[in-house]
Amino acid sequence: MSTLPQDPWLLTPGPLTTSAATKEAMLHDWGSRDATFIETNARVRESLLKIANASSTHVCVPVQGSGTFAVEATLGTLIPKDGKALVVINGAYGQRMVKILKYAGRASVVYETAEDIPPDPDKLESMLSDDPSITHVLAVHCETTSGILNPIQAIADVCQKLKRSLIIDAMSAFGAIELDSTKVYFDAVMASSNKCLEGVPGMGFALIRQSVLEGCAGNAHALSLDLYDQWVAMEKNAQWRFTPPTHVIVAFDAAIEQFFAAGGVEGRFKRYSENGRILIDGMRALGFKTLLSDNLQAPIIITFEMPADPNFVFETFYDRLKDQGYVIYPGKLTVAPSFRIGCIGALDKEHMHGALAVIKSVLEDMNVRDGQPKAA
Repeated sequence: MSTLPQDPWLLTPGPLTTSAATKEAMLHDWGSRDATFIETNARVRESLLKIANASSTHVCVPVQGSGTFAVEATLGTLIPKDGKALVVINGAYGQRMVKILKYAGRASVVYETAEDIPPDPDKLESMLSDDPSITHVLAVHCETTSGILNPIQAIADVCQKLKRSLIIDAMSAFGAIELDSTKVYFDAVMASSNKCLEGVPGMGFALIRQSVLEGCAGNAHALSLDLYDQWVAMEKNAQWRFTPPTHVIVAFDAAIEQFFAAGGVEGRFKRYSENGRILIDGMRALGFKTLLSDNLQAPIIITFEMPADPNFVFETFYDRLKDQGYVIYPGKLTVAPSFRIGCIGALDKEHMHGALAVIKSVLEDMNVRDGQPKAA
């Protein structure tokens, strides 16, 4: 009997390192009309609503594909053709929503800050007050470009006060950072299977206020991305309209079971926060500078500025870490050259200490004195 080699540890924002139990759940084939699979699908939908404390007000509508599929489906379904969105941007994922709206033919305006600057709720309130034609606000909870945690509670309070519909991209936060529908008023939140709930890629989902979704017939610009039609069909017969990602859903069900067993959102936030603290402290001890101050940093992915040492070449650094079993992530910033290291997935403090030991060894092999960036 052969044994599989150890997969590299994924210090990325997703796909992530998954547990053995999640992987094992995929070692079976499932019929999409099979009663057991239909029960699993229903359980996943119910569990996702439970995580957001939204079972009495919202419905969970899944869709095949990555998180971006869920974002595009949600925006196209909820924003009518004559609607207008204000997109709050401080990174690539806010920019992506603007691009989606252009494809869908929806009007939009933007409120943009630098990647390391959170939006100002007062500025948002002023923009909404000045433009009554804005019907929806789109905001990212944790912007993966930098790892910044945006003030979603304050944004929601402004939207509720001015009676605008709030749609939240919570891809990199859902399941690890509390988002309680009874505290944060939103009409929709979007996330995916392969982030903080530690499933595998292939399914996105939206939690949508049922009273809002009921009025969205005919809005969607694409059949496969019509979440109203998807919801109506799924409520009617508990089945997907088109071939579902069966293995992904069964693995997600297993991952969610582990999530609740480990303490739910509180337990996941605690582990990821410990991972992040170990990583930040260890990298700072090696001279690296984090892009964000600790008060803005979410325990999801950490952005480090590139070292000034001429011996540091990111591609070499990346490859040598990968050779020793750790995969990190390039930077996406415009404000500074950078790279990113994630602290989520089925990883704990031992993995983070192991990664730091390898990073230190690789830097020594590259003759990099320390990780200090260039002076501002």
